Amino acid sequence: MRSNPALLMHPFLRWFAALWLFWFGQAAMAGAFVDAGRPTPAAWQAVQVLADAGAEGLLPQDYDAQTLSSAVASAAQGPALDDLAAATLDKALTTALRRYLTDLHAGRIDPRQVQANFSVSPSQPFDSDAALQAALSTPHLAEALRAAAPRVPLYAHLRSALAHYRTLADHPAWATPLPPLPGKRKLEPGQTWSGLPVLAQRLGVLGDLPELAAPGPGAATIGTDTTYGVALQNGVKAFQQRHGLASDGVLGKGTLAALEVTPARRAQQITLAMEQLRWTPLQSGPRMVVVNVPEFMLRAYEVRDGVPVVALTMKVIVGRSVKTHTPLFDEPMRFIEFSPYWNVPPSIARSETVPRLRRDSAYFVQQGFEFVDGSGQATTSLTEEHLNAVLNGQMRLRQRPGPPNALGDIKFVFPNHSNIYLHHTPSTQLFARERRDFSHGCIRVEEPAALARFVLQDDPAWTPERIREAMGRGQSHTVRLPQPVPVVLAYSTTVVKNDQLHFYADIYGHDLRLEQALRRNTLTRQAQRKIP
Repeated sequence: MRSNPALLMHPFLRWFAALWLFWFGQAAMAGAFVDAGRPTPAAWQAVQVLADAGAEGLLPQDYDAQTLSSAVASAAQGPALDDLAAATLDKALTTALRRYLTDLHAGRIDPRQVQANFSVSPSQPFDSDAALQAALSTPHLAEALRAAAPRVPLYAHLRSALAHYRTLADHPAWATPLPPLPGKRKLEPGQTWSGLPVLAQRLGVLGDLPELAAPGPGAATIGTDTTYGVALQNGVKAFQQRHGLASDGVLGKGTLAALEVTPARRAQQITLAMEQLRWTPLQSGPRMVVVNVPEFMLRAYEVRDGVPVVALTMKVIVGRSVKTHTPLFDEPMRFIEFSPYWNVPPSIARSETVPRLRRDSAYFVQQGFEFVDGSGQATTSLTEEHLNAVLNGQMRLRQRPGPPNALGDIKFVFPNHSNIYLHHTPSTQLFARERRDFSHGCIRVEEPAALARFVLQDDPAWTPERIREAMGRGQSHTVRLPQPVPVVLAYSTTVVKNDQLHFYADIYGHDLRLEQALRRNTLTRQAQRKIP
């Protein structure tokens, strides 16, 4: 018999259907972990999963892993549980697994607590009850539960890296600090230093000195040498390259500080990256653009044969670490503006541009500025009256298209409340720096023409030649994208590239905030479980 859609729309029937589905789900799971007063195989698998939560960068104590493990062992060895005790244990395991699944899939905190304003797609809600029921229907519960984790290669790489770094937690290479550097606090090729044997040991353990991984006569020499030779320099260069440092082989203050970070601390950094990945929006369309702020890199992804692959990679410049952070959020890119105007933000006009123009009137003409009033009329007359009007909010400063324009020759627009966008820059020399936090918040891209081609590829009329011609025309022209492209401004200080683990500085302190939020979250959960 076919159902009547009109009846299903009745509010009472919708409520009844939801209630029936809820209780049906509860009944389907009831008794899954205790049968005839004894724990089932699923119960043993469940407590093992909870005990191994650390492998996923989670905390076993958040799920009462030890208490539940003891309860299951006791139920297996002692008298059979009565109905009430069986139901209590069954419910406790179910509740813990639900929490575990939700944490594994979506993270333990609201990302807004750490200034990450990511949207959650309502079309892809996560149902921990449904996930648990599905897992219980399989013979391999642990494997089925792990399917709730982010299904991207990066997560699997981070999980493996976490396990490896935890094996190094008590390695003797970090038992004592490295000695002070000689002379000018910088070790250069050919110099001697008493810390070289320990340096070699650490580089070997971390995989940056492969010669020590295969012991031989050469390895013995490297491991005991007190002169900073070529082999050790190459090891330091490899280490520097993996830690966002200038790969010059010179052992200075920054490199020494990175070498002093213990594997246990790096393991904690990996768990934060896994947590961030859980609530960072993942591929939801044929293309997307992701900027990883602390890495100063942009990656453009597209789906090929059902698999997201990196189609484009480039350096970026992001907001300063001191006071002009690039915010974290996701929005669809909808427009490209060729040869754009730059409307100077009021805060920059007040603190920088107007004072500069009062000191140096020639700067106004050199940079191609103009004043624009409330009706949109522009004037190129530099007067004290116009400068005061800018400070009072009655006029705004605008920079015309051209070589000096702060936005370069192209601007990628994804409308947002923070007025953040991607754009080119006339200061291309800054892309050669290892650390690139120089902007007022917007993101400057190294290869704008390639990015434009990526987002405009649905329109064959936009050839590379036409894109470059539009960029160099000097006349502002806005193009609406045929299909909006999601843009994600993300934050992860741990990245896997070419099967190598890379670490970056926590330039905005987001890792520290996340670590503190997770600690508060654990304490809150512990307090809630103590309430009768």
